[in-house]
Order: sequence, then C-alpha cells, then structure tokens
Amino acid sequence: MTITSDGLATAPYDELAAALRGDLILPDGPGYDEARAVYNGMIDKRPAAVARCRDTADVVACVRFGRAHGVELAVRGGGHNAGGLGVWDDALVIDLSLLRGTTVSPDRRTVRADAGCTWADVDHATVAFGMATPSGFLASTGVAGLTLGGGIGYLSRRFGLTVDNLLSADVVLADGTFVTADQDSHSDLFWALRGGGGNFGVVTSFTFRCHDIGEAGSIIGGPVLYDIADTAEVMRWYRELLPSLPEELSGWFGVMTVPPAPPFPEALWGRKVCGIVWCYTGSHVGADMVLEAIRTYGSPLLVGLHEMPFNVLQSAFDGLYPAGLQWYWRADFFNEISDAAIDVHREYGERLPTAHSTMHLYPIDGAAARVPADATAFAYRDGGWAGVIVGVDPDPANADLISGWARDYWRELHPTSAGGAYVNFLMSEGEDRVKAAYRGNYDRLAQIKDRYDPDNTFHINQNIRPASRPLT
Repeated sequence: MTITSDGLATAPYDELAAALRGDLILPDGPGYDEARAVYNGMIDKRPAAVARCRDTADVVACVRFGRAHGVELAVRGGGHNAGGLGVWDDALVIDLSLLRGTTVSPDRRTVRADAGCTWADVDHATVAFGMATPSGFLASTGVAGLTLGGGIGYLSRRFGLTVDNLLSADVVLADGTFVTADQDSHSDLFWALRGGGGNFGVVTSFTFRCHDIGEAGSIIGGPVLYDIADTAEVMRWYRELLPSLPEELSGWFGVMTVPPAPPFPEALWGRKVCGIVWCYTGSHVGADMVLEAIRTYGSPLLVGLHEMPFNVLQSAFDGLYPAGLQWYWRADFFNEISDAAIDVHREYGERLPTAHSTMHLYPIDGAAARVPADATAFAYRDGGWAGVIVGVDPDPANADLISGWARDYWRELHPTSAGGAYVNFLMSEGEDRVKAAYRGNYDRLAQIKDRYDPDNTFHINQNIRPASRPLT
C-alpha cells in the first residue's frame, strides 16, 4: 500500500501509474487541486487519484485496476455535470479530458468525437463543412455527458436530440472488455446509452450523423429581450407560437440579468429581463418572412438576431459562465406552460438573486417529439419543455442565497410539471427522481444494467441499479 501526504491509505497506485500512457495524479502530487476541480465550484471532492487517460488502453487499465483493488470509479468527460459526479471522495477518477480527437467524413455526413471533446471541438470540425450534429447550448459542455443524458439543444426541433443522431459508441465495460455498440451490435447497450447516462460503461468515442444547416453552416440567431415585467405576456405568446413555427426555427425562453458587457447595450447592463434566444437553421432566402413575427412582437428592449456561424451562437454564453462558479440546479419536464406556471415564473424572475442566476425552458418539439418514447432510453417525447432553474454566483458566500431561491422556485413550480426531470440537470436527488426521469423505460434499463454491470461498478452517476440488486 502507498500512503500519501494526506495519510490516505490507497491501492498500489504505482502499479497503475506504470501501466498508463497518461498521468496519474495523487493527493500529494503537483496539480492535484486543479485535477480534481469540476465546472461547478460548489463541488469539493477529494479523490484518491486522478488518471488522465491518453487512450482507450488507459481507460481499460483504470477499470481493471479499480475492480481488482475495490476502488470506487468516477468518470469525468467535460466536467459539466450538475452534481459534480465526475469526481468523488476516495475514488479513482477516470479523466477523459485528453481524448480530444475529432474526425469528419463529409461524404458519409458523420463526425467521430472522442469522449474528452467539448462541443466546441465538434462544432469547429463540422461547421467548416457546413454541417452540425444536434448538441446543447454551451460549447464548453462535454460531448460525453450531454450525449449520454439525451442531448437537448438548438437543433432538436429540426433534427432530434443528440441521441437520435448517435450512430455508434465505443465502450469499455465493467469487466474491462471493449465493445462497439450500434443498432446491429450490442443493440440493447446502444439503446441504453441513448439517455441512460454513464451507468453501462466508459464510452471512449462517439460517431454522430451530421446535417446541413443554414447557409454553409451560417445560421440566423440571437436573443430578443423584454422587460421582466412583460414575463407573463411574453410567455403566453411564446407557448402558443412555438408549435406553429417551422422546425428550422427554435428558441428557448429564459429569465435573466443582462450582463454588463458588450455586445449588450450599456443602457441595459444589470437589468432583469425575460427573453428568447432564437436559432434559425433554414435557407436565408425568405428568412425575413419566417423571422418577422419574432422580431416585431411586443416591446422588445433588444432584438439581437444576426447571421453568424452556428458555433458562434453555440459558444455565445461560454464567457459569461466560466468554470468554477457556484451552481445549484433544480429541474423538471413540462408538457405545457400553464397559467399557474407563468405566475411562478413571473414572481421568481423578479426575484433573481444574483446576476448569473437564471431559469431556462428548452423545447422538446418537432423531430425530437416524433421519436417513440421507447425508441431510446430518453423517455420524455410528448412535446413540451425541459426546464431548469439555476442559482449561480462566483462567491461561495452566496451559496445559501442561490440555493434557497432555486429550491423555493422549484417547489412552487413542480406541481405544474410532468413529474420527472432531464437527467443531465439533476443533482444528487435520490433514486425516485432518477426513476421519474426514465418513466416506463426504467425497468428495461435496470435489466440492461444487470447484463453489462451487475456489480454496479459504475454507480457514481444518476444511478440505475441492476435489476438483480434492488434497494435494500
């Protein structure tokens, strides 16, 4: 056994270090605090070791080491997970951040992305060919985490969720073996990976279908903002308008504070607003007619619609939300935006506690809603919205303030919801919330978990228990 300077008795990590091409970082080594940090600064976990893997063989070595020595395994891709589940006290962190390769096939209209990629990496590779694959709303988000949870984003109305465009995945299983899962090989695993999170193995690469968007990858998008006092009026208009729009046009609704920085007009800096961030991916010929209704409705404070490469819109908010802020999340799915819900949004929008705190409603509509609920592990296909309330601030002293606002907001809003929440937005909220996230797909997921990870090796996640190991 090796003893670190913290007095932590560990497995023989020198053996693992010798087996890796990447670096193994221990608590007494340089860079440990940096290596254990994740996107959410509210998370402060002290793993036994962090393995920065350089290839699939390194991942295999880590999984086999963890199993052989009874060491907990945590898996980190982009590190954006709401609950910080990419790290864990006394665990071996399998850090995939060095696996950053992308390969685009313009002829096949596909992109292969390693599990350490962010969506900035993928967008950079695909937009150069006038294409994109559906992803999320922040370019700094990791490909692996977003994909495995489902993948709701700007392109969902037109092209479906990220998982609807996943063609195959390379996976290191709990026994250390390596497989490729697709519709023809390990099809049950492939079904589970499309929304079932990191429960079934360590995915080391993904291959996605790509689509032409806009004009050679250029779209028309940006925010249209209104005074916070207009929240109820704008939400009623938005809930009726969105289903009638062509699927090339999508927009998410939010309550927020205008950042004190360009390109926002200085006169609006610090002002509480409601608004919709739009993304139009159709032909620019005739776009003015499509966009007229959203440009002219109501009394907007700002109409920020511009032509831009898709990856510019995708990364527009990254600078406002750097890694290390304090985050507290609460979330639900909503089949409708009811009048009762609008009353709650109006009240808590006016009570935004800090400049970074916000609420977003992301549409699950069009192509995403036409996929049967049992076609993938992602079950919420009825149409509607994925909602998220986030209390955010740089100062740890405000942790109680932002978490209290988010909890109170969610408590009043939850009765208007569909019951469950997008698994990528859950913090550590218990097994009932995980089950609610998967609806009728949960039992099938538990059976597949039993086949591929019967010992629940991968449980530092939104955990799906193996069917043969019920809660005791």
